Amino acid sequence: MERRTKIVATLGPASDSPQRIRELISAGVDVVRLNLSHGNVEDHLERMDRVRAAADDVGRYVGVLADLPGPKLRAGEMPPDGLALVAGAEISLCPGDGPSGDGVITVPYPTLLDDLVPGARVQIGDGAIAIDVTSVDDGAAIARIDTGGHLAGRPGVHLPSERSRLRTPTDRDLELADEMSRAGADFLAVSFVRRPEDIEAVRSRIEGRTRLIAKIETSAAISCLAELVAAADAVMVARGDLGIDCPIEDVPHLQKRIVRHCVEMGKPVITATQMLESMITSASPTRAEVSDIANSVFDGTDAIMLSGETAIGHDPVEVVRTMVSVAHRAEAEAGYGQWARRMGRLHSDPEWLRAQGTEPVTAATTHAASRASTDLDVDAILCCSRSGRTARAMARFRPETTLFGLSPDPTTLRSMALIWGVEPLDVDAYGSTDEMVRRAVEACKRHGKIFAGNRVLVLAGVPDGHLGEPSERDVWGTDVMRIVRVD
Repeated sequence: MERRTKIVATLGPASDSPQRIRELISAGVDVVRLNLSHGNVEDHLERMDRVRAAADDVGRYVGVLADLPGPKLRAGEMPPDGLALVAGAEISLCPGDGPSGDGVITVPYPTLLDDLVPGARVQIGDGAIAIDVTSVDDGAAIARIDTGGHLAGRPGVHLPSERSRLRTPTDRDLELADEMSRAGADFLAVSFVRRPEDIEAVRSRIEGRTRLIAKIETSAAISCLAELVAAADAVMVARGDLGIDCPIEDVPHLQKRIVRHCVEMGKPVITATQMLESMITSASPTRAEVSDIANSVFDGTDAIMLSGETAIGHDPVEVVRTMVSVAHRAEAEAGYGQWARRMGRLHSDPEWLRAQGTEPVTAATTHAASRASTDLDVDAILCCSRSGRTARAMARFRPETTLFGLSPDPTTLRSMALIWGVEPLDVDAYGSTDEMVRRAVEACKRHGKIFAGNRVLVLAGVPDGHLGEPSERDVWGTDVMRIVRVD
């Protein structure tokens, strides 16, 4: 069986040459991430062009994910030799643009003192240093250093998200979203979302050109998880910042909860942060990292993500090979049959059916297809789709049968690179149900995916002669299921 869990890899100085990008895609990368927090737009647009060219050379559909920076607070510049913070000592947090110094950390955030209260925990340097606010007056917040360390440059400052007035998306996020969507990015990841309106603000700006990923990295996002999942096209479990904003011991449980909900709703979900962190400098992973990848696969996640490991690591291609190997081994014992059984139970619950986002006809048809694929032991499930919706709905059942996503639209094909178990394949446009089935089967035969004598299941919506364009047929969803013996 081919690997089902998709791999997202971040480009950076160690991995953005044309040759290295081709090697990464050949090694198994399905979606490439561009971290817009670093570098300028022009550099990222050039990287996207290189990804498109490399994917064509390798002969695969590869998505491009542009990750928006979000509202990132940074402390005022530290002294040349840095600033040592000793556990148990006191320090002042002051709003302002000036440099930090002995006993004082400045933060360029005008409402800092309004957003802090006694008992609030502030983390600095990506969570490396923790301080607890003891009092707030007109000029500063006084805090006790809980976890000390050494600060240099302009380290990040993390405030409790439930009180922060930082707005998401920022004006810069919206500008970048507009530029990257116009240039053809397949996904935009929206950082530090706290409510569905944050997603809708970006969607309104880009006018539906690109699919949106909600990054779940705050306690505020957890409190409205269902609404955020409904508003987004996909979700990222951003465990780094989530582990700063929430108790660290809660993160594994939140990860499982988020993944489970996304699978049920048919929304692709990425598990991210520090999956092979040691391989930035080491030739092999830690045993804990291998277990982390395997457990993410067992959770049912659609994709697992690499960040610094491929952006600045000493051997990005080997990192991808390692992740592919671990994921493939884990899938052999992942017990995906539990998802089909779980989804079957949910489909018998009228309240759940009313609450979930998939169209009723699509839900019923894909449920029937899941049962039929098992009962008839079909060799493949062919999902014909204008938008990728049929493939997403079918993937919820995590079938053991091979899944193919067929579309004449390259944008849809690249978006399906993020969906668990789905291999995107191009197909010629069609105008009738019979022609749709015939062309889907022919496309899979042409690509060497199915053979004469195979039994396959074909899923699609009734074609209306305007494949790839919006139509009233979209509200009806997937309403065709046909079992075919391949000639």
